[in-house]
Amino acid sequence: MSERRAHLDATAVVAMLVLCSLWGLQQVAIKVANAGISPVLQAGLRSAGAVALLWGWSAWRGQRLFGRSAAELGLGAVAGLLFASEFVLIYGALVHTTASRAVLFLYTAPFWTAIGLHLLVPGERLSRIQAAGLVCAFAGVAVAFVDALRLPSEKELMGDLMILAAAVLWAATTVVIRASRLVTVPAVRTLFYQLFVSAIVLVAASLALGEPGIVNVTPLVAGSLAFQIVVVAFASYLTWFWLITRYPASRLAAFSFLTPLFGIIAGGVLLSEPITPALVAALALVGVGIQLVNRRAPALPAPKPAT
Repeated sequence: MSERRAHLDATAVVAMLVLCSLWGLQQVAIKVANAGISPVLQAGLRSAGAVALLWGWSAWRGQRLFGRSAAELGLGAVAGLLFASEFVLIYGALVHTTASRAVLFLYTAPFWTAIGLHLLVPGERLSRIQAAGLVCAFAGVAVAFVDALRLPSEKELMGDLMILAAAVLWAATTVVIRASRLVTVPAVRTLFYQLFVSAIVLVAASLALGEPGIVNVTPLVAGSLAFQIVVVAFASYLTWFWLITRYPASRLAAFSFLTPLFGIIAGGVLLSEPITPALVAALALVGVGIQLVNRRAPALPAPKPAT
């Protein structure tokens, strides 16, 4: 088992900034690939491709992908089902609600993560200042999507509730890993459990939903799917699961508020979507929130010697 850290160091901070930028860019890649591959099937193919890469990676390194204990396999299956269900809800919700509303509700996940870890993992308890940091960071995301915040229609309300449920499942996946023996399992194995189960569930869900499937594979669509498989589902998720077994997960989760903002930036640069002054304010709020969440408690004064 790797050494646990009580606070985020420079390695963790840089890694999370890179991961959030990649996850933001993934939103653009999914949008591009949707032109040729149905959304839920796309997610299933992403998981299946990453499973193949993990299999080769583990074979090269001589690592086992399946644990020997029934308890570990059971926990791996639970994490995989949570992971798959999250994506089924996300893609299903996008039929009913807007992308902006979906992103806003999805990124309530750090709150649910913090609550779950606060209740179940003693070392992950947040102070009032750190809790205020989470609120500040979420406010930043809300500012970025303020134009989309209007009273929802009945159809949008259904989509919003589905996205909210997906956020809870995302948080539950992190809590299951952090609060169980999976925290001692190599990151490659933890990721394999989720991708293996989700590949099966998502492809089956695509068939059940009657999606048209693969309809038009252009070089751009293929490249977007390859980016999701190699960079996101394989490399970035492997890094994420390594991070949450080494650093406080609630503090890492605060960085995920940057992901939708990076998505807006990527959309503006690559798809010519508008970047508004609200984004600058949003980035500032998220930055302050992350700083508060990762603020170290002041050192207690040394006791005075007895006289």
